Amino acid sequence: MPEFRNVGEVRGLRSAAFGFMVFLYLPIAILILYSFNSGSLVMVWSGFGLNWYAKAFANADIQRAALNSLIVATVATALATVIATLAALVMTRGGPFRGRGASLAMISLPLMVPEIVTAVAMLIVFAGTGLSLGLGNVIIAHVTFCIPFAFMPIRARLEGMDTTLEQASADLYGSDWATFRYVTLPILMPGILAGAMLSFVISLDDFIITMMVAGAGSTTLPVYIYSMIRQGVTPEVNAVSSLLLLASVLLVTLYWLVTRNRDAATA
Repeated sequence: MPEFRNVGEVRGLRSAAFGFMVFLYLPIAILILYSFNSGSLVMVWSGFGLNWYAKAFANADIQRAALNSLIVATVATALATVIATLAALVMTRGGPFRGRGASLAMISLPLMVPEIVTAVAMLIVFAGTGLSLGLGNVIIAHVTFCIPFAFMPIRARLEGMDTTLEQASADLYGSDWATFRYVTLPILMPGILAGAMLSFVISLDDFIITMMVAGAGSTTLPVYIYSMIRQGVTPEVNAVSSLLLLASVLLVTLYWLVTRNRDAATA
């Protein structure tokens, strides 16, 4: 019988993994470090300072772009979470039905299709229909690709739920709506929150689709950062990028805490 070894015991694997992590995260650490540079040259350290953060917060264009990002992410997350919750309920509680596999494939399609393809498809739809809603176009596009990200944790939560409480509610003459409101929804809420937070961070950080469908006055923060980089990297770009990174890390941490508590509760 061949002897199976722990993957971590393979010679050189740990060093390769460490080198990969350094290669991946060292540029991010340098970006954050130089965002506190008090000088105007991006790669010449002139001392510690917060003046570029103050300049970023005082920039009216950055404030407008950040507000657009928050509006798009909030509305898109709310709509995508509602649609994903309904879809997850149909997939897990609706029983077998014709076209179930095709429906699941359609929901998961944005995860498998390259983002640029989704962006071009949305651009063609908006151009072909003449739909021009400004920030509304960006919201529609974000809802489209946020649905599967909300759907995955909600569906996983539903599949891991014990149906005995729902059956008990039915035995006590509870209506379908009462069972959903007082039994299913409270138990499902951690999955809904996890899906909403994941959708929010995906929407907040999106660049490719937003760049393709955004019109005048619909610039979000990632698109604005890209426009700043085209004029040259400055410590202000580093500061704005660090703030966006901080927001994303906080949301991902909250998502991890919610899913960890959910797993601990169901264990």
